[in-house]
Parts: sequence; structure tokens; C-alpha cells
Amino acid sequence: MEIPEAKTIKDAAKRIASYIHRTPVLTSASINAILQTNIYFKCENFQKVGAFKYRGATNAVQQLSESQLQFGVATHSSGNHAQALALAAKIKNINAYIVMPENAPKSKKDAVIGYGANVIECAPTLEARESTTEKVLQDKNAYFIHPYNDYNIIAGQATCALELFDEVPNLDFLLSPVGGGGLLSGSALAAYYFSPNTKTIGTEPSGADDAFRSLQEGKIIPSTTPKTIADGLLTSLGSKTFPIIQQHVKEILTVEESSIIEAMKLIWQRMKIVIEPSAAVPLAAVMQNQNLFTGKNVGIILSGGNVDLNKLPF
Repeated sequence: MEIPEAKTIKDAAKRIASYIHRTPVLTSASINAILQTNIYFKCENFQKVGAFKYRGATNAVQQLSESQLQFGVATHSSGNHAQALALAAKIKNINAYIVMPENAPKSKKDAVIGYGANVIECAPTLEARESTTEKVLQDKNAYFIHPYNDYNIIAGQATCALELFDEVPNLDFLLSPVGGGGLLSGSALAAYYFSPNTKTIGTEPSGADDAFRSLQEGKIIPSTTPKTIADGLLTSLGSKTFPIIQQHVKEILTVEESSIIEAMKLIWQRMKIVIEPSAAVPLAAVMQNQNLFTGKNVGIILSGGNVDLNKLPF
């Protein structure tokens, strides 16, 4: 497969339309007044499984052939992709085998099991995740669906920004969080094809700034020992996501942990909606770079709302 084209993204949108929620775009007069900016929040915290990941997982699973579906699907994920693939597999009535680090939030593990998937625990390192997944693939003969380094996943995630541009033309900026880069690369492609005057900016915790450094150095710098409350943004970029980001993302802004907490609080308090820390990172970037965004029309993807209520950072 090749980098998704405009038609690929539109086809993905049609393919998944009957399975996903077309999530609302919300604004907050009080947040706009505080930040002197016009912000349009694309609320993927209201997506099925509580995150944008359901778009990509559904797009990938719906395209598998009968022979690929036969033994089910497998992946490794600490949270949202795990739940997304579990539900996408359930709808297709196939098995799903999800390798999760033993320190993944209990709420996320419970959700995956609730969708009928099999959870296989491993040590909380990338090496353990990959070797455990490899063993599962050999034992079960399942079809592997990567959390982000897969063009079908990227095309599915791109549908989120496509919907936003449909509703809010003429955005100056589109801000997305970045972990493995599936959402950011998909969003950047959607902007390139459907809203060419919109600049796509990635946002990342300074304690997990591997994407920022990768863009600076022109090669993938792996994420080693990231430290951030944004538990959805701990992974390294992929060989498919990074080249798209290099080509189509204007820059990556990094934010402090205190700003992530403030942004998260602001959204909970002013908008009365639940988001997870990773979803607060783009708003934190606006708060830390007000001079860049004053008076501009800014689209922000609120990537998810799967927060562990026992571990709220405020």
C-alpha cells in the first residue's frame, strides 16, 4: 500500500460511516475569551470506545478478506487502540488478541475484556510488547493490525479532520497530539488534500518529546523512558507515520506537564466534558504559545476521554 490519497480518505469515511459516531465540533466562548483565539474542538472523546482510534481500527478490520479474518486479529496497545480493535473485531464476530503492558490502566483492560477480546499481559517495555505479540501471532495465526504504523489505520484517523474541515472551513491551524503519529499523519494528509491553507501542528509533552526531536534531526528518535501524565503519547513514531509528518506537519510544539493539567482542568470546568490528559495537550500548546494563535481560527482534536478517574492529576 501507499500513502493514503484524497480518494482513499474519502473511501475510508464512507466505509466507516455506519459504524462510528460523527462527533460534534464544540466551541467555548469563555476559553476563546481567555486565550483570544477562536478554537473549534473536534470531540473524539465522544467517539465509540471513547477515542479517535475506533476510526482507524474499523477502517482496517472492515477491509480484511475472509482468509485474513479467519483466525482473528491481534495487536499490542496500552489502551485506546486495544479497545478500538476489540470492538471492531466484535462487530465482525471474530477473535481479538490484545497484548497490553501489565501497568496499563485497569479501566482500559476492563473495557477491552468487556468487548470480548483476549488480553495477554506483558512487561511494560516495547521489546516485551513486540516479542509477546510475535508469540501470539505464531500461536493463534491471527492477523496483525498495528496501532498506528499502517496506512489503513492512518486513512481511518484522517477522517476525523475531514469531518472537521466539512464543518469549519478556513481554519488557520489544526492541532493534534502525537504519540505514534497515526492521528497527526492522518490529520496532516486531510489538511493537505481538503484544507490546503490550514497549517498542521503536532503537540507533545516535553517529557515525551521524541517526535519533536525526530523532526529536528530528520530521523526517528525512539521514545525512551518518557515521563508524562499523557499516557496515550508514550510511543515512538513509525516508519509510515514519520515521512508523512516530515512532509506535511509545519512544526511540533512541546508543552509542560503543568500546562497539560491546566488545559485539562479548563476543558472539564468550562466545557463540562471529560477528556484524558493526552487530549489536553493541543490546548496546552495554545496556552503556552498565545502569540502564535491570537485571533486565529484553530481546530483542536480532542483525541479521547478514557481517563482513569482514580488517577486524576488535579
